[in-house]
Amino acid sequence: MSYRLPPLNTLRLFEAAGRHLSFKQAAAELNLTPSAVSHALQSLEDWLGAPLFVRGHRSLTLTETGGAYLPQVRDALERLATATAALPGRAPSGRLAVSVAPSFGLRWLVPRLSRFRDRHPDITLSLDTSHRPVAFPRDGVDAAIRMRQDGEEDGGTDLFATPLVREALVPVCAPGLVAAVKTPADLAAHSLLHVDSVREEWAAWAALSGIDPSDLMAGPRFDTVHMALEAAANGLGIAMGRLPLVQADLTAGRLVAVLGPPHTIRTGYWLITSRATRNRPEVVAFRAWITAELAAQAPV
Repeated sequence: MSYRLPPLNTLRLFEAAGRHLSFKQAAAELNLTPSAVSHALQSLEDWLGAPLFVRGHRSLTLTETGGAYLPQVRDALERLATATAALPGRAPSGRLAVSVAPSFGLRWLVPRLSRFRDRHPDITLSLDTSHRPVAFPRDGVDAAIRMRQDGEEDGGTDLFATPLVREALVPVCAPGLVAAVKTPADLAAHSLLHVDSVREEWAAWAALSGIDPSDLMAGPRFDTVHMALEAAANGLGIAMGRLPLVQADLTAGRLVAVLGPPHTIRTGYWLITSRATRNRPEVVAFRAWITAELAAQAPV
């Protein structure tokens, strides 16, 4: 007996439109036009004999039928995608999609990618720099590099997390300022550079160094780690360096660590994959390469 199913592609469109509550956003995600999405979903509704959406002038909502159907369709599509990804004996695709936190991608990963290409010329790598959580397998991402704390839950039984490197904190500045920063008391004579998204880093470093953090909270603020480190390299003040993000600047001499040694903290970077895809040849190759690269980086 054959299954009586609507066209699979219309179900993919329904899931995306139902998730976004927007034909336009679903179309952008699936590289289609909003008109094509609208027509396909009208065909699905005709096939089912029930409306799935209420189409307003500037709004889109699910009907009661659509709201009941959406989670079942999503679950079925995820099961199909997971089964396909985990298919034993499947030939390597030669493609690898990695989602990476922007700061790690810009300051550590991208400068080293030529070495991955040289070692694995048969793998075409695509990068997505985003902070948003990755939905495996729906987002089409094979692996994600994310910051997390030791002991943090994986976020689901279908995920597999590999620890890559623990972060370490050490103040950094331009070479011209090094001679003037010999003790923590010398920090009072300089601007301390702060990053809004990690406001606790100077206080965390002070606690690990056994000094009072109350005098370390003032100074210019930036919205990214990259901007704060660039400001430090240009002599604007002293930034809190986060290893491994600052490693390339220390090696090149653009920045110099002061008041060391670095203090290892609880946060670090992890490689997250789904359990279904963690043994794909491309994922295995990338995991081995990035682990070796981080292990080989020079100490401060």
